[in-house]
Formats: sequence, structure tokens, C-alpha cells
Amino acid sequence: MDRHDVSETVTAEIVAQIHQEDLKIQDRFGCRGLTYWFDDKRKTAFCLIEAPDEQAIIKMHNEAHGQVPHRVIEVDPSIVESFLGRLEDPEKTQNTELNIIDDPGFRTIMVIDLKRLLLIRNNPSPAGSPLQNFNSSVADLLNIYGGKPVKQSENYFLISFKSVSNAVNAAFAVRESFKGLMNDITSDETIIKIGLSAGVPVTEKKSIFEDTIKLAERMCKILKGEIIFSSDVKELYNSENSNALGEHDSLFFLSQTDEEFLTLLMDYTESTWSNTNLKVDDFSKPVGCSKSQLYRKLITLTGKSPNSFIREYRLNEALALLNKNAGNISEIAFETGFTSPSYFSKCFQKRFGQLPSAQLG
Repeated sequence: MDRHDVSETVTAEIVAQIHQEDLKIQDRFGCRGLTYWFDDKRKTAFCLIEAPDEQAIIKMHNEAHGQVPHRVIEVDPSIVESFLGRLEDPEKTQNTELNIIDDPGFRTIMVIDLKRLLLIRNNPSPAGSPLQNFNSSVADLLNIYGGKPVKQSENYFLISFKSVSNAVNAAFAVRESFKGLMNDITSDETIIKIGLSAGVPVTEKKSIFEDTIKLAERMCKILKGEIIFSSDVKELYNSENSNALGEHDSLFFLSQTDEEFLTLLMDYTESTWSNTNLKVDDFSKPVGCSKSQLYRKLITLTGKSPNSFIREYRLNEALALLNKNAGNISEIAFETGFTSPSYFSKCFQKRFGQLPSAQLG
């Protein structure tokens, strides 16, 4: 799949014409142009092409019309279909020479994270259990709101929506369904997180919707609130609806500045969290703020001080490793940056209410 950043004068009709020019000469380059998406608002076009390599795509575009792509990535067709809904040009909707496709490729991505259920229920859920019923409920709600499932496990859902309004309304419905079906699970914290972000399929990253997915996952991983909205999702939803999203204890809204901070923070944390010598002072330069600013930002976004944030991050990583039986207590303690198994066990029990040994199969 490639990305073209086009000028303000380019229209949907021009992009359709360019697509037809590709199809006329594609065989000479061993290519097969499957379909395209054009985002008139953001002036980007995306082509899905079967090709032997990146250079074949560039050469075909260059000879056909001179509009070479700004970025080309390799994609799995099944993943593309899950995110974008098709792999070929749709049927012509009118009797015209050009098949102008009205689909920008811009999608709202939902991540549902049930991470605490790993602790409460680390065996596969039996049929008819609350978790099994919730999974069925999510599938039903996707049909209602037009969500396309991309990836799913017992505790994680990745879903694509063409409509931002449908995505937001689905998030509220999923949260209510979860609360209704999980009454028999007791916990001292919210155990569902829903992250909503929006973006285009091809950026500077290697994978389709990589930036958008990563933002939604990171929002679920560390931020406050049950449903967390990126700045784009809130802005788009409010522009489409008279009942604008408002402040609520269970909702959390990111600004663009927050998103930039979150990206810097998580890029650095993910590269250093297992280092036992990691200190709060080490974060200032990578995230571009002073120690006091870092403290205020983390309290605002996560409700935790920097030291608590690091410890919480490590404990969640340790919990995931324990549920995978990825080592014994001592191995996992040192692997996740704790200075001793005894200190790790103490922190784990304080955080989760039981010793780490209870998580080992």
C-alpha cells in the first residue's frame, strides 16, 4: 500500500483518472492495482497494489502519470480488508466512465483492554461465563454500530470504524454491556479501558495504522478514565453531533499536546523500564520537561507520581509475564527492573491483593 500527499487542486475525479492510467500499464511492471482511497479533506491518496517490490510500484506510477508515492509499506491483505472493508474497487454506482470512489481511508480505531481480568481469571473462560457473554455482546454491538473487528483475544479487542460517531456510541454501549455482565467480578478498580484514536492507514511507520493503534493502546495502558479520546476523535465527534462530548469522571480527553507528551513518555519508558537503575530524573530530557513539569503532567494524565508510574508499569509487565508462565518469581522480578524478588512480591501484593506465586500455573 502506498501513500500520495497531493496538492489542494487534486480532486476525486483526478485521482480516479490516475488510477485508470495505472491499470493501463500495470502488466508491464508485474503489478496489479487493486483499489484506492482518497481523502479530500487531508489531501492524501492510498493505493493498494500487488507488486513484486516497492520499486515496481514507483516505476509504474512514474510512467503512468508521474505521481510517485511518498511512502510504500507491505501489508497483509486480510488486515487491510479488516481495517478498510475492501480489497478491490467497489461496483460502479453510476453509469460513468470513471469509478470515483468516495472513501477517504481515514478510520477511527477502538482498543478495548480488559487487563485486570488476566489477574482475576487467568484460565480460559468457560462457555456462559460473564467474560464469554461479554465477548458475544461486543460482537453484537459491532454489527449494530458498523465496527469491523481486526484482532481479538480474551482480554483485547482491536476494532475499525468508518464513522467516528458510531465508534463513540459503540464505546458507550460496550462499557454499559461490560458493567451489566460483570457484576459477579469484584475489583478495587475499573477493569475495562476503551481507547479511541483516529488516523490514516499509511504514515512514516512500517505497519498499517501503526501510529493510530499505538496511541489507542497506550491510552488504555496508562491513562485515567474508562473511555479515553484522542483530540481528533473528540473534535470530529463534536463537529458531527449537537450533543457534544462533555466532561465526566469516566471519560478522559487528550489534547494534541498531551498526545505528543504521551508519545515521548512511552517511547522512552518502553525502551528503559526494565533497567533497575532507571530514575525519575532520567525522563526529563527525553520528554522535554523539567522534573516538576513531569510530575504535574503525570498526575494529570495518569493520577500517579513519576515513581508510582514506573512501579505500576513494571508490575503490569510482570503480571503479563506471570500469566504467560514466562519464568519463575525471581527471574520475572529481575527481568522487570525490581532490585530483589522480595521487594517485587511486596509491591505485587500491595498492588493486586495477592502474591505473584498465585498467578503461576
